[in-house]
Amino acid sequence: MKKKILVVEDQAPMRRNIALMLEMEGFEVETADNGLSGIEIAQRVMPDLVICDVMMPGVDGYGVVQALRGDDKFTNIPFIFLTAKSDRADVRIGMNFGADDYLTKPVVRDDLLAAVTARLARAESVQGRIDEASTGVGFNPDFSSHEPLIHALGVTPREAEVLLWVAQGKSNGDVALILGMSEKTVKQHMSNIFTKLGLENRNAAAMRAVEVLNGPDCRRH
Repeated sequence: MKKKILVVEDQAPMRRNIALMLEMEGFEVETADNGLSGIEIAQRVMPDLVICDVMMPGVDGYGVVQALRGDDKFTNIPFIFLTAKSDRADVRIGMNFGADDYLTKPVVRDDLLAAVTARLARAESVQGRIDEASTGVGFNPDFSSHEPLIHALGVTPREAEVLLWVAQGKSNGDVALILGMSEKTVKQHMSNIFTKLGLENRNAAAMRAVEVLNGPDCRRH
């Protein structure tokens, strides 16, 4: 089955160009010319991935990602921002709002396809771990706070913040950008987490975090 991608972009030439590049690679593409329409279409068609411009009149990209991330159905759907800006502060804001990746316009075809492919693969991996752990019984991790990880796993607050994002499929580079630290520091935190939890890799750490965040105790934090 074709993967469905929603492109939300108010500039028609850019919207058509991105849609065409994706369609030529075999993706099914839905488009919206503003944020509000993008939210409505996303709710209706349930895309596998959303690509959204940041700067739009009315509801901007931040508003779109906040609206979708506020709906449990969109928790694990990848969200890629498009922007003419390249400032790291803007990137960090977008990631904290819930974006998974960030591409600067004008978008290069290879960069676009690489980002889409990587994020779809990561989303499938995360969903696979969730499905495996859930065994079909009410599995719905709460990623709103890192506090449960501190109490349940005995990690430091900063380690818990790192692990929270890793559990959502973020790479070390993503986490570094979101939390305002170097990638080397993220790797050191992950090494500390492996040691404390007696685990060997990030997938095991992510799964352990997801199990904690799915527990009833985390709803009380």
